[in-house]
Amino acid sequence: MSVGGAKSVPATLALADGTVFRGEAFGAEGKVAGEVVFNTSMTGYQEILTDPSYEGQLVTMTYPEIGNVGVNAEDVESFKPYVQGFIVKEYWDMPSNWRAEMSLGAYMHEHGLVGIQGIDTRSLVRRIRDHGAQQAVLATGDVDAAALVAEAAARPGLEGGDLANVVTTDNRYSWSRGLWRLGEGFSSPGGEGPLVVAFDFGIKVNILRNLADMGCRVVVAPSGTTAADVRALRPDGLFLSNGPGDPEAVDGAIPVVAELAKEYPTFGICLGHQILALALGAKTYKMKFGHHGGNQPVIDVDTGVVEITSQNHGFAVDAETLPENVRVTRLNLNDQTVEGLEHAEAPVFSVQYHPEASPGPHDANPLFEKFFNSMTTRAAAGTEGAIAERSISGFRAHRG
Repeated sequence: MSVGGAKSVPATLALADGTVFRGEAFGAEGKVAGEVVFNTSMTGYQEILTDPSYEGQLVTMTYPEIGNVGVNAEDVESFKPYVQGFIVKEYWDMPSNWRAEMSLGAYMHEHGLVGIQGIDTRSLVRRIRDHGAQQAVLATGDVDAAALVAEAAARPGLEGGDLANVVTTDNRYSWSRGLWRLGEGFSSPGGEGPLVVAFDFGIKVNILRNLADMGCRVVVAPSGTTAADVRALRPDGLFLSNGPGDPEAVDGAIPVVAELAKEYPTFGICLGHQILALALGAKTYKMKFGHHGGNQPVIDVDTGVVEITSQNHGFAVDAETLPENVRVTRLNLNDQTVEGLEHAEAPVFSVQYHPEASPGPHDANPLFEKFFNSMTTRAAAGTEGAIAERSISGFRAHRG
């Protein structure tokens, strides 16, 4: 299908293993490269495009028709798209939604985001599942497919790259906007509650909205913020955000988290979960094709309750390397990977998935309340320094 009646432009997707898919371009024209992954969400492509956790990746949507609800200014998760390239079965250029402000193709063109449509996405997803995520090159126009394959094969993987440092904020800032509600828009809670310092490893703004909506005062800090800088703010809690790439490569943050989590209630999500595990002395590993989508089943090992969760990660925590005073609280029912951790001696916990959703189900949203309660409990106890001034074991520098 040509976009907006314009003459169609060919596009080619070449994988490092030599597989080539030919289709039609939409969005911007050009050549991009990255690790190709797939996302199983049926909705929320705008939130996916603007999730900083996708830095360095080409995203394939398994849902066949993409673009039919258009794009608006309210549903973004950051201030620009971070996906390197977008791969769909069928792109729809005429949105039909009362909130749409422009077509997806126009939005992608405006931000220089290259897309390909009209390929067999089922075949591509099966290849990724069978052989694992791999590097790929996406190019528009008349191109040499063999040259693209060679270029993809020569690219390094995500291991060892500190992508959090690429997407993090340059400067510290405060956040006060709350959640969006139908008929009301975004709220402005004007919180006077606990002060949260949120480490930005690639933070989604719906995380910040959830924190602000509960009345928290939120300060967002760059990935490289020091422990001394955090202490100077006198926070009530520490939040570790989602983000892209290899958690072990964010080595500057690991000892900082190890130090600060002894002193403050701490909550980590996704990459923040992995960084916390590394700070506790555990190890992480690269998954075959990761979890990307809004339908991952997770079981609470204490209650047996199953949550359907939104996820986006290609690395996971190695349960066998966790210290004795850190326990696994949640497991993925599909592959038994670690989905949640909790420290036995301190109000420190994390989850691999996204309780803020956007897109995705909201089963896990109460985790924000758990974090809020841990901060207010600490404040009520009058502990402004180390947690109850106890020595917390288990927090160690990263084991190389």
